Amino acid sequence: MEKPKFKTVQEVVAAGEGLPERYLHAPTVDSESQPLNGSVPEMDIPAIDLSLLFSSSEEGREELSKLHLALSTWGVVQQVMNHGITEAFLDKIYKLTKQFFALPTEEKHKCARETGNIQGYGNDMILSDNQVLDWIDRLFLTTYPQDKRQLKFWPQVPVGFSETLHEYTMKQRVVIEKFFKAMARSLELEENCFLEMYGENAIMNSRFNFFPPCPRPDKVIGIKPHADGSAITLLLPDKDVEGLQFLKDGKWYKAPIVPDTILINLGDQMEIMSNGIYKSPVHRVVTNRERERISVATFCVPGPDKEIQPADRLVTEARPRLYKTVTKYVDLYYKYYQQGRRTIEAALI
Repeated sequence: MEKPKFKTVQEVVAAGEGLPERYLHAPTVDSESQPLNGSVPEMDIPAIDLSLLFSSSEEGREELSKLHLALSTWGVVQQVMNHGITEAFLDKIYKLTKQFFALPTEEKHKCARETGNIQGYGNDMILSDNQVLDWIDRLFLTTYPQDKRQLKFWPQVPVGFSETLHEYTMKQRVVIEKFFKAMARSLELEENCFLEMYGENAIMNSRFNFFPPCPRPDKVIGIKPHADGSAITLLLPDKDVEGLQFLKDGKWYKAPIVPDTILINLGDQMEIMSNGIYKSPVHRVVTNRERERISVATFCVPGPDKEIQPADRLVTEARPRLYKTVTKYVDLYYKYYQQGRRTIEAALI
């Protein structure tokens, strides 16, 4: 259960009270060789054309193998093209997010999270007394199924926020369905294999993230290293400010800025469904001394009644089954996440 309310980062900054100790990371063995604000190489992953993944042409087959390579090595597709959502619409989401976080504190507090509820506006969820806090304020809303929406947390200002979020959710549903089918095709499985496991009543949670400028980017992190508990996550990254980094073979790499595109990364439940062929990458967000940063993440979580397990055809003598069958994985996820542990370890056979 969440501990009592703590100030948002914006309130901490506005109060001019310096940097509270709750945000300072203790140095670790590798922090000298890889400081939080050190320079890291850029990820090298291909852009994927969603419309080509369903073509039976040579070009289509090449696109599927590019998808397979990206997801089996990185677990990320950095630039998804031809996904059917216009740049102008993505820009609108970005601007509304910026406008919401620029509102006066009292206005934002109309959407404030209640104790024990993940939905609403607030700071990093505080689940233990000794937890080091992330330098982030967020607005977290369940957007699908519609009967799971808690509309009291949906902003009335800026005008049009709720209507635009509803429209974005419906547009994302089309992208999600195509992406699940494309992943199945890339592994030579029946097209609906993953989609059926994901389920009709799968849950979508959208999280609007705000990272104020931070006085000590060498000591404070925007989002601690973690892998997602979702099946997949759709991310609308900041158009101008870097910050998102992925871990590969023990090294951090930064996601390059590609304005008005969607980044998709896999979550643990997709790694389980693919029997470990596709990866759920560990990632983090670093802070910036000069500039604020925003992003919008949509977590696509299988229906709570669904049993998530490796697809039968991906379990062979050469590649035995790696994971147990799991249900309600996200419940377990929050406990592990705040301890800095990988939840997927609990699912290993």
